[in-house]
Amino acid sequence: MRPFRVAASRQAPVPVVRRPAHPDGARARWYGPLSIGVDLAGAALPVAAAIVEVREPHPVRLAVAAALLWPLIRVAGKRYTPAAWGDGGVLRAVTRDWLVLVGALATLRVLCGLNSVPAEAFTALIPALVLTAVCQKLIHRHLRAARRAGRALRHVLVVGEGPTVDAVVAQLAQRTDHAYVIVGCCPVGEREVLSGVPVDTRLPCETPGSPDEDAAVVLAAADTFSADLVFVVPGPHLSGERLRHLSWNLHDRDYPLVVLPGIVDVARRRVRLTSAAGLTLLHVVPPLRRGAPALLKAVVDRVGAAVLIVLLAPLLLVLALAVRLGSPGPALYRQTRAGLHNVPFSMWKFRTMVVDADRLRTELEDANENDGHMFKMRRDPRVTPLGRVLRRYSLDELPQLFNVLLGHMSLVGPRPPVPEEVAKYDRVELRRLSVKPGLTGLWQVSGRSDLSWHETVALDLRYVDNWSPAVDMNVIVRTVRAVLDGQGAY
Repeated sequence: MRPFRVAASRQAPVPVVRRPAHPDGARARWYGPLSIGVDLAGAALPVAAAIVEVREPHPVRLAVAAALLWPLIRVAGKRYTPAAWGDGGVLRAVTRDWLVLVGALATLRVLCGLNSVPAEAFTALIPALVLTAVCQKLIHRHLRAARRAGRALRHVLVVGEGPTVDAVVAQLAQRTDHAYVIVGCCPVGEREVLSGVPVDTRLPCETPGSPDEDAAVVLAAADTFSADLVFVVPGPHLSGERLRHLSWNLHDRDYPLVVLPGIVDVARRRVRLTSAAGLTLLHVVPPLRRGAPALLKAVVDRVGAAVLIVLLAPLLLVLALAVRLGSPGPALYRQTRAGLHNVPFSMWKFRTMVVDADRLRTELEDANENDGHMFKMRRDPRVTPLGRVLRRYSLDELPQLFNVLLGHMSLVGPRPPVPEEVAKYDRVELRRLSVKPGLTGLWQVSGRSDLSWHETVALDLRYVDNWSPAVDMNVIVRTVRAVLDGQGAY
């Protein structure tokens, strides 16, 4: 363990001029001009063409107004920033901005004495929505690809106690689509940092006599590791006034500061900041469980399942006949699964295994390839030849549409576990049963059986805590790609 370095004996580092970090880490600055150019063209040209077509007065003025309003609305919403380019909720943000644009132009028409809003003028605004959404999606994908390739990264120095530094490193290492790479840390206290992050200096547990002593240590470490910004994880030895004074010194040197509150897997829409008596308050909204969104989900589940059953009826009959003729046994396999609040129900699937598969499982327990409570084998000898095909493309799951119709399951939700698995769950894992299990879900579209048990639980809990109708739509769209890809299905 490295000893403390005496901060008071260090000379204050010479101030340096810091350059703002670019979103792609490689000086590519085309995101902003491209976005603004697409927004200007997408709003001005279609609007001008529509106004000329219907022969309205002042076509140039209205076209210029639309061209200027659209970028201004997006500037007000901070859509031309690196944070917005890296945000996955592109369509929601663009749609909100577009609705503001429609309202602003309608108001402008009334103020100009044009009381009616022709359909052509409204339709002319649709290209702005489509072009901007496509442009932002392309930028988002380019940025994610650059980050996975080791570019587009912000160099981070983490300040906090040893275990909290390790927790931050582990959390960031789970994904590669964010902008942060930890290049070093400045631990508080003597506890060891086990994650392997380089340590330059340490802060003492006790608050120093001079507020500048903490800053001298942290700034020296930031310069040593060429950090772009500083993550601070508050703790019993680093909070309140000590953190406040540290932030002053970091900002005086143009180092951005990010304070980590310690909560994980909470969607941004559930978080709201307020202040009271000088305190910064972080409000976390409860997960959606009741009300209009829950009612909407129930209606979509039942109606969607009924429509899909009608549309897929010929395919269901063909698959049932193929399973029945492909191997001895019934076409459908019924198994007890744990549903909402651990209430058991009978789930149906097309049979993909031999008839006595449940009895043979006990003989294969030692060959289980999953590191958790699930039983998974890539080459399970109980699976029939036709069953392998059905599993690869998730066709064996289609009879679960009847479970959705009956209210046992939802179209989207966590994977329904068997009671034997649930009996081994701890308190955290039991939270997966707080919502109805789903025909598809984050587990199915993120790798399925290739995922570790920890990853499976993390995905399910992320869905349980952050569910929304938009999340369900995203999962359903991704399900089509996951089914065609077949990755992790065995």
